[in-house]
Amino acid sequence: MTNAPEIIRELVEQFETNLRAYKSPTYKEEQLKHEFLNKFFKALGWDVYNEKNAAPQHRDVIFEDSIKIGGGTKAPDYCFTLAGKRMFFVEAKKPSVDIKKDIHPAFQLRRYAWSAKLPLSILTDFEEFAVYETRTRPQKEDKAGTGRVMYLTYKDYIDQWDEIASRFSYDAVVQGYFDRFAETTEKKRGTQEVDSEFLKEIESWRELLAKNIALRNPDVSIYELNYAVQKIIDRIIFLRICEDRGIEPYGQLQTKAVESTDVYTHLRNHFRLAESKYNSGIFDFDSDGITPSLTIDDKVLKTIIQALYYPKSPYEFSVLGVEILGNVYEQFLGKVIRLTAGHQAKVETKPEVKKAGGVYYTPQYIVEYIVENTVGKSIAGKTPEEIAEIKVLDPACGSGSFLIGAYTYLLRYHLDWYVSNKPKKHKGKMFQAKENEWYLTTAEKKRILLNNIFGVDIDPQAVEVTKLSLLLKVLEHESRESIDQQMKLRLEGVLPNLEDNIKCGNSLIGPEYYEQQQETLFDEEEMRRVNVFDWEDERKGFGGIMRKGGFDCVVGNPPYRMLQPHNTTSDILDYLRQHFFAADFKIDFFHIFLQKGVSLLLEENAFLGFIVPVTLLNNVYIKSLRHWLTDKCCIDSISVANNKVFTADVHTCVVVLRTEPDVQKRGNNEIHTTVDFNKSFVYQNNQSFYRTTQTDFFRLPGYVWNVLINNENSQLIFRMIENNEHLGEIGKINRGLITGNRKKYFSKVKQSGLHVPIIAGADVFRYFSNQPSEFVLFDRPPSAGGCWDKEVHHAPHKIVIRQIGHKPTASLIQQPLAVTGNIFTIRFDNLNQEMFVLGIINSKLIKFFWKIMFTDFKTSFPQVTIFSLSQIPICKIDFSNPAEKAQHDKLVALVESMLELQKKYHDARMDQDKELYERQIKMVDAQIDKLVYDLYGLTEEEVKVVETY
Repeated sequence: MTNAPEIIRELVEQFETNLRAYKSPTYKEEQLKHEFLNKFFKALGWDVYNEKNAAPQHRDVIFEDSIKIGGGTKAPDYCFTLAGKRMFFVEAKKPSVDIKKDIHPAFQLRRYAWSAKLPLSILTDFEEFAVYETRTRPQKEDKAGTGRVMYLTYKDYIDQWDEIASRFSYDAVVQGYFDRFAETTEKKRGTQEVDSEFLKEIESWRELLAKNIALRNPDVSIYELNYAVQKIIDRIIFLRICEDRGIEPYGQLQTKAVESTDVYTHLRNHFRLAESKYNSGIFDFDSDGITPSLTIDDKVLKTIIQALYYPKSPYEFSVLGVEILGNVYEQFLGKVIRLTAGHQAKVETKPEVKKAGGVYYTPQYIVEYIVENTVGKSIAGKTPEEIAEIKVLDPACGSGSFLIGAYTYLLRYHLDWYVSNKPKKHKGKMFQAKENEWYLTTAEKKRILLNNIFGVDIDPQAVEVTKLSLLLKVLEHESRESIDQQMKLRLEGVLPNLEDNIKCGNSLIGPEYYEQQQETLFDEEEMRRVNVFDWEDERKGFGGIMRKGGFDCVVGNPPYRMLQPHNTTSDILDYLRQHFFAADFKIDFFHIFLQKGVSLLLEENAFLGFIVPVTLLNNVYIKSLRHWLTDKCCIDSISVANNKVFTADVHTCVVVLRTEPDVQKRGNNEIHTTVDFNKSFVYQNNQSFYRTTQTDFFRLPGYVWNVLINNENSQLIFRMIENNEHLGEIGKINRGLITGNRKKYFSKVKQSGLHVPIIAGADVFRYFSNQPSEFVLFDRPPSAGGCWDKEVHHAPHKIVIRQIGHKPTASLIQQPLAVTGNIFTIRFDNLNQEMFVLGIINSKLIKFFWKIMFTDFKTSFPQVTIFSLSQIPICKIDFSNPAEKAQHDKLVALVESMLELQKKYHDARMDQDKELYERQIKMVDAQIDKLVYDLYGLTEEEVKVVETY
């Protein structure tokens, strides 16, 4: 049964009745949009007519203004967005176009969507409705059906409306169904997304330029070579993007490359003209003593430039966002040019990148989430005059993704504020393009950028990329006419110079690094590598901001890398230990950046938002850092990702902190936590958080930041911790033996009197363990690990717990068996006491306790630890109290029964026998759980809480 709305039925009937007229070549696209497509997408829940009165850039449906460039149209007809983020394009064609067979419309749509890094987009003339997968690089000769994943005609709309709506309606996009559909269409092989393809492109340019410049310019140094190659690529990309945006005349770079000899001379002249126009630093030859004097072969430059134009180029730069460009450059910066002894250029992966397994770019949804919860909260309710004082910093800005995100948020806020506050009063701040269409002026965008956005990076090339991305953001929604008009009105250039905003230096090491050492001991290479940065310096640092107390927001994705003697010099390690208590014992960059980030903030009501490894939450070695952070800040929120954000094996969380000097306010602060953080969570309207007070975090051992503690379960958890004995206090916990040489020490048969039977973690189940299938030479080697004590392995009975798992899986062995290092043992003098504790460990209550207290969020190889086992609360029994003794004895009897039932179940050879024992096991399990609830004094409401986990 279809749920097609009445308007769709009417549109289908109207189209069918007048089909001949609509298919006439004289029937235009604009007529089709007005009569059919606008109504079609309104029926899907989209705000096609802007009934929300949103600014043009912030509408759900953006009708792109067509830019006429080089004889072609340079924008798709519709862009459908969610929270300002492009979701899919719709390209409209008049019904006389054969969408099913004509290759040109399909190529045009796929080129737009691929360049914008969209997973799906739609080509339609209402008569036909074609959906294309757009992750694959389009080729000019592709058939019309290439990449098409859905095809309908208008006759299908009524019967298949539910399918259309479930994928492309506004609600479907908000609820994540569009994304899921996109995932099902993604090709497992052959996908060539725009960022990876453009990366290959500019990496090939780097190699061409590096080798040619090194060959033709024998005096150029390695640093000059890296600078020159980056600068030339940046300049070419900037101008080419401006061409496709209609800011620069289309094809001028190509003309100079194809029609000229001595191409670089023509390019230099073109760059000089660009500097006089933009005055941004990108083309500044006064401070650039390297690139003006280079010799570069024509062939190299022609190869690069011609690759940027159709038909060789599949890129549509008018829709290639700066966020995509940032992703490309982040990967690009992972390699560096080296010079051989013979002055030949060679491109190599940076050692730190190679060790990390690659470069990991922060996904856009995480950037937006952090920005909204830091910058957004910092400026909420403020006027533009008040916001002018807000300072936003990324202390490890890389290619600038967080600064772009912050700047984008600020631009949107300012435009919305001006539009909502008598727009015609704000002349010079914005202008009106059409009725109800307002845009910020370039001057206002420059003012916001210079006032609010700041960044530091140790890599000079990263600094240049950040500047490039920010300047391209300034030019969004500009045209040649708007730029020319502003040049007439102002003496300064169109773009700002960002030298005072984006700085190059080491955020963690200041000039005092050299105070105790002779500067002559440091060669040029060493000084470039350390690259000290003085935050307090008025010119080289941010002295003016620091003198006023610091920054309002610090955002970013700091590097994650352990600093150890084999990868860091002793001088740097000593410096970090002297200046950062977070550098105690095991030092990770992100520990130090957290301490530095908070120290750069204003003392009150300033925000830090970082994405960091989840080890921040519970690592025992950084207890003092957690303590210090909560002594300085309120924890606004902790959002743990429910999947891997990066391809590396690191599990992450987003932490938002707010400085607060008042200890009482910090203690009463309500922390918002979630363990379901992902892209869908970010974009859903009603985000669901757990809530708890900051004081409750202090009650946990080790100042652990437990994101699963909340107002619903905290009192039960704290009662269990505080009113009972801990397992580590009453039992003897050990890890099994580790030989270091399995081949030598393990055998299938008993080879000598020193060989004893042994079981491994895979042999341990709930209330059951396999009989040993191997023997181990019980003769401790020098390289041994774990516990080799005979009293452990030869004990007549002991609890055994598998190491790998999300929770303890425990059994009891009642014979002297050795155990491997992936098993923990727990021993008591009394067998009954071991049975009693075994029942508690395997109960639902301890499963609940463990999930709340010790979840490590690992999707691969989660582990039980001795520390965690030692914290399990074991209820005390007063054996002089008959009621308590009876409860104890009943639990021991139930566990004894369970051990026997589990043995029968595993020994059973018939399914009906297994089913019989399985039913009995469930009954005994339920009795054990109920008894444990009684032992710990749970109320009915608390039992309900436990049962939901």
